[in-house]
Amino acid sequence: MGSSHLRNAETFHFKDDGVTPNHPHWPLIIYRSPVRLSAGLDPATIFEELFARNGWGGSWRNGIYDYVHYHSGIHEVLGIARGSGVVQLGGRQGRILTFEAGDVAILPAGTGHQRLEASNDFLVVGAYPPEGAYDECTSREDHARAVRSIQQAKKPATDPVYGANGPLIDLWVPEPQSA
Repeated sequence: MGSSHLRNAETFHFKDDGVTPNHPHWPLIIYRSPVRLSAGLDPATIFEELFARNGWGGSWRNGIYDYVHYHSGIHEVLGIARGSGVVQLGGRQGRILTFEAGDVAILPAGTGHQRLEASNDFLVVGAYPPEGAYDECTSREDHARAVRSIQQAKKPATDPVYGANGPLIDLWVPEPQSA
């Protein structure tokens, strides 16, 4: 059943650029408008409830920082509640993508992200899986520690949008352990 949602998932792999490590194995996952944002309902609440129902908590409402940063100890989901934004993902050598209200991005630990432009009403809801530790890394000095920390971030038990049968389950395959 999990693969039935794969057609809805865009994936991107990013290389370590020496400052932003990105995740060595797991791709960034993007869903374009997987959620119907109904008029009259608070779109941020819709994302908060969806993420919480699928086991992703610690939610917040804000934008995306205008500088390259990443989290080395935890994965992050970003739901675009209002407006639109242009975001660079994967660090300074990554991809520039436009996000619209209703879109979702799931960033594996280490994935660089930076807002380049946004509409005045741009609102993002973020959340995290239950395992992991939040940190914010921004510099070359963070890199060596972050590479080790990214390897420790466990695969979540659920996809924040589609739950136990979502694309994340099929796309984030644990790396075989060397003997």
